Amino acid sequence: MTSPIDHWHRLLSDERAGELCALVTAEQRARRLRFGDRVLCPFLRPFFLTEADEARVTRVVSTLWALGERVARVALERPEVLERFALSDDEVRLARIDPRYATASTAARADAFILPDSLQFAEYNAESPAGPAYSQGLAELFDALPVMARFRERFAARHYTPASAILDALLASYREWGGTASPPQIAIVDWREVPTYTEFELLRDMFVARGVPTVICDPRDLEYSRGALVANGVAIDFVYRRVLINDILARPDECRALVDAYAAGAVCVANTLRCKIPHKKAFFAVLTDERWRDLWSDQEREIVRRHIPWTALVEERRVTRDGASIDLVAYLRANRERFVIKPNDEYGGTGVTLGRETSESEWDAAIARALAERARGWVAQERIQVRREMFPVCDAGGVAMRDMLVDFAPYVFRGTVTGFLTRLSATGLANVTSGGGQVAAFAVKEQ
Repeated sequence: MTSPIDHWHRLLSDERAGELCALVTAEQRARRLRFGDRVLCPFLRPFFLTEADEARVTRVVSTLWALGERVARVALERPEVLERFALSDDEVRLARIDPRYATASTAARADAFILPDSLQFAEYNAESPAGPAYSQGLAELFDALPVMARFRERFAARHYTPASAILDALLASYREWGGTASPPQIAIVDWREVPTYTEFELLRDMFVARGVPTVICDPRDLEYSRGALVANGVAIDFVYRRVLINDILARPDECRALVDAYAAGAVCVANTLRCKIPHKKAFFAVLTDERWRDLWSDQEREIVRRHIPWTALVEERRVTRDGASIDLVAYLRANRERFVIKPNDEYGGTGVTLGRETSESEWDAAIARALAERARGWVAQERIQVRREMFPVCDAGGVAMRDMLVDFAPYVFRGTVTGFLTRLSATGLANVTSGGGQVAAFAVKEQ
């Protein structure tokens, strides 16, 4: 059987590389596929997955979403579980506000590496996952390239539409909340200076094209008065919240109207402020902690065992692993190359220490910092296997083949896998904020 990757690369060798790079770059700018001023994709091949991969991912990721929803409910009922997430008092206060509907994370994303026999999850973004419009836009761009038409003479290739799917999920949450406006007035809310602003424009245009009025606004544009949330004179029924809870807490005066309207039940907000519970990196520590086995079915425990790395909050205590009691800190010191230490709640790889890439003294310092900042919360997570592939990269007017790490992040909207954010990097961290690039994902099979 011919490899789709090899076939694509052979087809690409027939193209004028410099012209194709210029075309792909120009199309990204025309389609607003930018992170700040930088185009998202310097690569000339999509990521390919098989239909078997797709089925496996769908089953595992939909289960992970269900577990996240369950812990969001259970943690608010059982203080001993909530304590394990290391939320701040203010985060707990926001989480305890009744959002008037049950779904904590309408939109989530599971960051993973897809391997031949498993998914290896690095973290779970249950709060405000970026990129669905970018992912769909890149897929549509590659779908229209002449090289894709030639590729389809040999392989069936199907891309994903997460930006279209997210509107359906948002509307479903609005109906669950009890909303009756048809259609509701949506506001996409985040700071106007964020580098992902062009994605908000893409989403707004898609929503409006489907008959759902949508505005983009900064939290500072919102006013809550007489039981209504208003943005620049427009009454809002539904907030698609992209502003982070960390920012809501750091800038309370600027976000007061949003929080007050949410607390009063005057507006539906997705994701809810309860999503912070499964969003914490400690979510994986709860999943892999044998004390909470009663929360999961046998099938769910098997999925956790196969796909979720063993994780623990870094603290001076004994933990149980595989039935054995171990001193956690001593265990981490003795197994540096097997672990990473990361903050409980950060983005873009901030603060991550990779044990295998640090000295013993640097690792000890990372453990000491985690112990000293126990209130903030740090987790130690067993290092996972990663996936690497050769990709053609636009480079100085030509194309160079480079070995890239492939971070594969499925979007899951109300339990349904709708597409993927696929990021590439030459280093151990694959994300846009640390300099990684993005590619489209296509499901392929030989004709």
